[in-house]
Amino acid sequence: MTHFLEPEEVDYPLTTKEGWAAFVAETVAPPVVLPPAALQRLPEPERAEYDRAREDYHAQLVIVSTPTIRHVAATGRKRILLNRHQHSARRGLIISGPAGTGKTTAITQLGKNYEQLGRRRGDIPSKALPVVYVTVPPAATPKMLAIEFARFIGLPLPSRYSQVEVTNKVCDLLCTLGCRLVLIDELHNLDIGTRVGAEASDQIKYLSERIPATFVLAGVDVEGTGLFAGRRGGQIASRYSLIPTSPFRHKTEEQHSSWRSLVATLEEALRLHAHRPGTLLKLSTYLHHRTGGMIGSLSHLVREAALDAILDGSERITKASLERVDLDESAEQQNLPRARRRRTPTEKRTA
Repeated sequence: MTHFLEPEEVDYPLTTKEGWAAFVAETVAPPVVLPPAALQRLPEPERAEYDRAREDYHAQLVIVSTPTIRHVAATGRKRILLNRHQHSARRGLIISGPAGTGKTTAITQLGKNYEQLGRRRGDIPSKALPVVYVTVPPAATPKMLAIEFARFIGLPLPSRYSQVEVTNKVCDLLCTLGCRLVLIDELHNLDIGTRVGAEASDQIKYLSERIPATFVLAGVDVEGTGLFAGRRGGQIASRYSLIPTSPFRHKTEEQHSSWRSLVATLEEALRLHAHRPGTLLKLSTYLHHRTGGMIGSLSHLVREAALDAILDGSERITKASLERVDLDESAEQQNLPRARRRRTPTEKRTA
C-alpha cells in the first residue's frame, strides 16, 4: 500500500508558497547542551533523539550577518519604500558575484525579514502573498519564467494556455495577493546572446511593470552575460543598482578582523560537548586559506565537521577533523598553490 505524506510533513521547496511560508516562520533554536552527568543518565532512545536534534541544528547552523547581507537588507528595504507609490519604472537591485559568496542567502534573508516585520506590524494582511521567490530555469523562455511564478503561487494552468494567458493570470493574481517583493535567483541562466534569452529578459521587465513590486535579481557574475549591453541592457541598467559580492579578503587588519568575527560567530553557535572555545578562532587564517574566503565553503566546512564530531563521538572540531572534510571543487582549487595534496579516503580516515 502506497503511503503518502500528510501536507504538514511535505518538505516543500523554497520556490513554492508553502516552502517560503515555512522558511519565514522558521526559527533555529540552539539545543541545550546537557552536562556530563545528565547525559550519562539518558536512556539510549532519548540519547539518540538528543543527538538527532543536535545533528539537525548543526546541519543548518546560523545565518551570519555579513556585510553583503546587511547591505542588501538596508538597500532593499529603501527600494521597497521608494517604490511604494511608483506606478512605473520602479527601481530594483541586482546581486552579482562568484558562486558561494552569499547571494542567495542575502536575497532570501531580505525577503524573510521584510515579511516578518510587515506581519508583526500588521502592514501585511494574513492572506496576502507579499514575497515571491523563483529561480530562472536553464534556457528559460518567457513562458517558462511565467510558469515558475505560477508554480510558486500554486496556480493550476491548463497546458493549452499561451505565454500571454499564463503571464496575465500570474500578474492579475499577484496584484490581488498584494505582492510587494519579487526575488529572482539564478539570473545567469538567461542567455542574453540568444533570441530566447533576450525575450526572457524582456519578460522580467514586463513582469516588473505589471506587478507593483520591487524586483531583486541575483546571479553568478551577471555583468559578463551581456545583461547590461545594448538597448535592452540600457533599460535594465537605468532601473537596477548593482551590488557586487566577493570572497572575504584577508590582507589588511580590518579584513582580518571581519573574517575572525565571522569565524567567531560560527564557533559560538556550536553545540558540542568537548569542543574547546577559541579553537576555530585560532585557526581563522587556516580556514581562510582552506575556503578561499568563500562564506558558503566556510559554512559547509564547519557544519560538516560538527556533524562528524557528533557521529564519531569526539564532540569537538580540530584542524585534523577539518582536513577530513571534502569541500567543493572551487574551494579545493584555492588550495593548489599551497600544495595541499589530495589524500585518499583511507588517508583521511587515519589522519
